Amino acid sequence: MSFSVRTVDTSPFEGQKPGTSGLRKRVKVFQQPHYTENFIQAIFTAMPAPGPQNATLVVGGDGRYFMKEAVQKIVRIGAANGISKFIIGQGGILSTPAASALIRKRSADGGIILTASHNPGGPENDFGIKYNTRNGGPAPESVTDAIYQATCTISEYKEADLDKPVDLSTTGIQRFGPVSVEIVDSVTDYVDLIKEIFDFELIRQFRQQTPEFTLLFDALHGVTGPYGRRIFVDELGFPETSLVNCIPSENFGGGHPDPNLTYAHDLVESVEKHRISLGAASDGDGDRNMVLSHDWFVTPSDSVAVIAHYADCIPYFKRTGVRGLARSMPTSCAIDRVAAAKGIESFEVPTGWKFFGNLMDAGRLSICGEESFGTGSDHIREKDGIWAIVAWLNIIAYANQTSPGASVRSIMSGFYQIYGRNYFTRYDYEEVDSEGATQMMDRLRSLEPGMEFDNYRVVKLDDFHYTDPVDQSVSQKQGVRVIFQDTSRIIFRLSGTGSQGATVRVYIERYDDKEFALDAQTALKPLVNIALDISQLEKYTGRKEPTVIT
Repeated sequence: MSFSVRTVDTSPFEGQKPGTSGLRKRVKVFQQPHYTENFIQAIFTAMPAPGPQNATLVVGGDGRYFMKEAVQKIVRIGAANGISKFIIGQGGILSTPAASALIRKRSADGGIILTASHNPGGPENDFGIKYNTRNGGPAPESVTDAIYQATCTISEYKEADLDKPVDLSTTGIQRFGPVSVEIVDSVTDYVDLIKEIFDFELIRQFRQQTPEFTLLFDALHGVTGPYGRRIFVDELGFPETSLVNCIPSENFGGGHPDPNLTYAHDLVESVEKHRISLGAASDGDGDRNMVLSHDWFVTPSDSVAVIAHYADCIPYFKRTGVRGLARSMPTSCAIDRVAAAKGIESFEVPTGWKFFGNLMDAGRLSICGEESFGTGSDHIREKDGIWAIVAWLNIIAYANQTSPGASVRSIMSGFYQIYGRNYFTRYDYEEVDSEGATQMMDRLRSLEPGMEFDNYRVVKLDDFHYTDPVDQSVSQKQGVRVIFQDTSRIIFRLSGTGSQGATVRVYIERYDDKEFALDAQTALKPLVNIALDISQLEKYTGRKEPTVIT
């Protein structure tokens, strides 16, 4: 059986420029005639050499509304453009980390991931399409720029007239003429990889020897529910009651699948009420994570630094060594202190996981993280929520070998005794007026160092730019940095992860090598006030309070 290819006339849509994590818009925007098809065709048009002809493509997503329809469109348009093999998660489901792992394991030519990450789902909310290259990571700017240019000039797209839709429900191979479509178990390959990285036997022994240790994992109705069940219950032996909200939902149970103290408040309350030893959550597509206990919240900046400090207890890093450490520019400098103490190369990169990928591919980076609840390593080319949670289980089990009763809080206390504490917070102002936010950023860029506020004097004020040490590519305007004489920092940045309006993020950090137990908001209040003063944020955005405080 073969198929015919038809050419469909179309015209460009404005605003199909991919952000740091693909194209994200409201579902109703993607449902416009030709809109989704145009963007998919642009991906194949811009696909790096040798292009789509005879290529293998991984496809999957986080289960949100409109995903299954989009999978069918990708197969039809991809087949018409020469893709010879599709590898698709059962039911269309693949977490973003699992998709990256599958691209790498199968030596695929790339992948299309259908997700708007931590944004809400459902008919009235968000959808997204992201292209990953053959290294398993998000497309670099050269590729996303080429995709955008293709969307601006498109006049037609190709579509295969298949005799029936792809059956996403059953694993196995389906053939459409010269094209094969393989439906794979969404979870198995990823779990096998995680078992190679961490000491599962040590964690099992710890769990058996310490029955009072409790775990509570909340998938927030996102894609990681099946992965969590397979790892935490089937492999590690935690009870089924350790899982909540672990069935993927098209609208994430009507919630906001963002693992932070605001949107995962039900988990936070349960962890505190039931005195849970390790609470954890992941986001819609599985690349973000939150870690806490009944008596401590681990900031993402601290989390990646602790994992780096304890890397020697993780089998994967025993085998490979730690080649380098890195953080996104807004992330606190805690991991820099670990790198300096251990004599390991460290990097500060713009926000966006693709910037870590080049360093990993060059063999210069092993562990990295972003303050936006993203943590990971060079086992794949995406941040990985489940990986970070299992890393904490491995660390806790290891610490209990020499310090019985070691907990999240005691591990953090020990870390601060060695390195000091980088107090950190982030204020998010979501869906503000784009014009006002842009004016605010332009004004901030015009300011000069030398300003003084009480005990704080500005010694550096710049707009962060980054020259990639591997390919020498340059990224401009990555966030305005205000740095004070005591190394405290305030950073202002517009985020590209929203589907409409602008999101202003304000990051505030202060280092303390003496007081480790202060409430972060109390410790940072003077700098918060300075940030609002410098930026005149209320004047430009009309907002008196942030949407989210982390």
